[in-house]
Amino acid sequence: MARPRIGVIGAGFVGMTVAQRMAERELGDVVLFDIIPDMPKGKALDLCESGPVEGYDSRLVGTNSIEEVAGCEIVVITAGLPRKPGMSREDLIDKNAEIVRDVSSKIGKNNPNAIIVTVTNPLDIMTYLCWKVTGFPKQRVIGMAGVLDSARFSYFIAEKMDCSMRDITAMVLGGHGDTMVPLPRYTTVSGIPITDLLPQETIDQLVKRTRDGGAEIVGLLKQGSAYYAPAASVAAMVQSMLHDEKRILPCCVMLEGEYGLSGVCAGVPVKLGRNGVEQVLELKLTADEMKALHASADGVKSGIKHLKL
Repeated sequence: MARPRIGVIGAGFVGMTVAQRMAERELGDVVLFDIIPDMPKGKALDLCESGPVEGYDSRLVGTNSIEEVAGCEIVVITAGLPRKPGMSREDLIDKNAEIVRDVSSKIGKNNPNAIIVTVTNPLDIMTYLCWKVTGFPKQRVIGMAGVLDSARFSYFIAEKMDCSMRDITAMVLGGHGDTMVPLPRYTTVSGIPITDLLPQETIDQLVKRTRDGGAEIVGLLKQGSAYYAPAASVAAMVQSMLHDEKRILPCCVMLEGEYGLSGVCAGVPVKLGRNGVEQVLELKLTADEMKALHASADGVKSGIKHLKL
């Protein structure tokens, strides 16, 4: 039985690591695209040569021709400029919109039945742009953000409580930025809400660190931004879809009435299966939580208005 083909657009740190994570999980064969001459071919070859050591049979090829990404069941868009210290995700809108608009148009033509996972920042705005340009059903254009933000929240909780990360399930909604909405009531340690385990002051500190999680790494790296955790988050999403696991994960999707929001892409819990987003789950939010989610979505809408559609 032929392995699924997975395209990765952009062979920088995020794209390269996404390819590695997916190959090591043997999710499929990977086509790694970048415009830099020969670079994706070198990275793909290096990853192939890791196979005998790591014990995977996934095949990887690198290319400078986006047409070679045709026929992929899932395409991951990581292409774009990374943040630098002092930059917000919104500072990247104009430059990355030009890149995402171009590759989305080509993906739409060459992979009309594919599911697209967007990673390029500002994530929610680029997801909207990709959906708009491709004309794909909203179930097949999905932004990676909530999985990453929830993973950061989980790690910070485990670090504070000195407990296993495996016992923590976190939930973060909203835009991928300073206005994201971590939900302590829906964040548990072995099923126990952290609101029963930690004082409010500590929870507030963990929420703030989660919102600043990407900027913290950017500041430490000095050049570039996070890639290990984003790549792991993409791989989890792709696995849930290709294996039809139907995992409930927070992802950025186009909303049409859910949570009282329409015409905007934002992070909400969804069921990810073989057809992409198979269900949007609407949590019972408090008035304050709903207000925060709408404020986060308003920030995304402002960015969308900035796009030249």
